[in-house]
Amino acid sequence: MTQLCTIIPPYLLDRLAALGDEAAGRSLAADAALRAARASLAAVPAPAAGRPGRTIADAGRTERLPGRVVRTEGGPPTPDPAVNRAYDGLGATLALLLEVYGRRSVDGAGLPLQASVHYGEKYDNAFWDGTRMVFGDGDGMLFKDFTGCLDVIGHELAHGVVQYSADLAYQGQSGALNESVADVFGSLVKQYALGQQAEDADWLIGAGLFGPGVHGTALRSLKAPGTAYDDPRLGRDPQPGSMDDYVRTEEDEGGVHINSGIPNRAFQLLAVELGGPAWERAGRIWYDTLTNGSLRPHATFAEFARATLAAAGARFGEGPVTEAVAGAWKRVGLAV
Repeated sequence: MTQLCTIIPPYLLDRLAALGDEAAGRSLAADAALRAARASLAAVPAPAAGRPGRTIADAGRTERLPGRVVRTEGGPPTPDPAVNRAYDGLGATLALLLEVYGRRSVDGAGLPLQASVHYGEKYDNAFWDGTRMVFGDGDGMLFKDFTGCLDVIGHELAHGVVQYSADLAYQGQSGALNESVADVFGSLVKQYALGQQAEDADWLIGAGLFGPGVHGTALRSLKAPGTAYDDPRLGRDPQPGSMDDYVRTEEDEGGVHINSGIPNRAFQLLAVELGGPAWERAGRIWYDTLTNGSLRPHATFAEFARATLAAAGARFGEGPVTEAVAGAWKRVGLAV
């Protein structure tokens, strides 16, 4: 069953709720209700495949989905910036998938993309539920509107790519790989839209999402896991960047948002080592690994690393590229 994949880790909202943050408490309750509703379904039907168009709905600050349709494919911008940002973010993700990897939408078969904005009352999250993207407005204090970060949109839609390809189980190391792949392609969506080289990218997920006064730059850093934020309310970014610091926990589905920092850093190291646009060689290796059928749903970090090495060899042959792949994994504590 497809999991509810949220951009804000549950441990962050748990911490804020324990400190008396009402918006965090409501967001946790909304997430729990959504997960319970999904658990009662055998499957959630996806929209019919065809032309990969976009449909944006307005939930009107309720928790009823999808809400009122306010913009469809080819329609003009609306007076609502959140609607337009969601529309453009879905379009930027479709562009990367099609123009770079030849993939028609997240499923590879032209799945229409649906999104809802203004979900809930000061809802501090955004998520992919297996059929659509949903954005909260944030509380305006700790978190801003979740449509404001292109990499967040790319991240959540990348969960859809995982869902329709490797379908990595959302638990433990396979779940951390699921989150890492989403971070990688979320960052690539932003880099592709900006036309950036790997060495010039910020390698941050959620830069600009924090409200005023929060001590942090983003939710996560692929370049330097563990450094994205250090705030009295949010705590300190717990992500490790090496297997030496791997976190063993039963929280967060076994640390899926925490240990994802390790494969994230491996990708960033590889992309910078290879140079040029990250979506070309490093991104192609990760995309091939995700879609070539080599991964089992409960893949470990070591299995994923070996699969990337094999994918690099298949596409680029033995030589500098495959050596760079092995070197990147070695630097995060995984010998392949």
